[in-house]
Amino acid sequence: MVDERAQDDERGERPIGAARSRERDGAADDSHLVIITGCASGLGYALVRRYLDLGWTVCGIDIDAARMDERGREFRTRPYRGFVGDVADPSFVSRTARAITAIGRIEMLINNAGRPSFKAPVAYEAGDLDRCLTGLKGMMLWCIAVLRACGERDVTLVNVMSTAATRGNPHESAYCAAKWGERGYTESLKAAYHGTSVTVIGVYPGGIDTDFYRDSHDYVPPEKQHTFMNPEELAHVLADALTNPYNLTVSDIRIDRRPVFPGERARGVKA
Repeated sequence: MVDERAQDDERGERPIGAARSRERDGAADDSHLVIITGCASGLGYALVRRYLDLGWTVCGIDIDAARMDERGREFRTRPYRGFVGDVADPSFVSRTARAITAIGRIEMLINNAGRPSFKAPVAYEAGDLDRCLTGLKGMMLWCIAVLRACGERDVTLVNVMSTAATRGNPHESAYCAAKWGERGYTESLKAAYHGTSVTVIGVYPGGIDTDFYRDSHDYVPPEKQHTFMNPEELAHVLADALTNPYNLTVSDIRIDRRPVFPGERARGVKA
């Protein structure tokens, strides 16, 4: 999907939302800038909200035009700008990356976009494979675009994957293959930029209670989905780890649900 609003931005017109300028009253704006893909719903949407609350300028990327219109209205008074398009479309990525560099220096990229397909091994069709591989291709294109824009320095690349990148799951063969590919790409980037000012972080969350499973309720029924992690809580944990003020960084983050024991359940502790 090619987004006309991204093309308009190159002519000086504004896409969805309003981001702060790097110049304000003659002085440079030193606010942080983060790109978040898959930002219109689920964990991506929760991350947008969290980073805005932390004072960052957020550039959000998503293919869902209707939801992006909603986000643009919701964040119209905040330092947010949204771009509608396919993260795996090279033309869209290059145009949008150039538009974002005009807003400010990119400090962090969070590759969160992805599409699942959960089927028995022999039930997969070619379209299912393309669907699963969208996240991997998008991750690579966005990392390349941001690294070029930043001159391969002073940037943090955060690749959100899944615990499916650490093991094999039945009825997830194509999805696991894509996630293991994302993990391999992430590890290769770490090796390539070891000892530089480019930080590469892999994130491996367990199941999250979002509409990610809306087309797979035969595999993950709603009652099971609702036992998964809360995306708002997960966004807080991730953002706190990724933006800590100390001279520390994390190389990998794996987050799972904490088991709730009977006594805690009686006290109202969430699962």
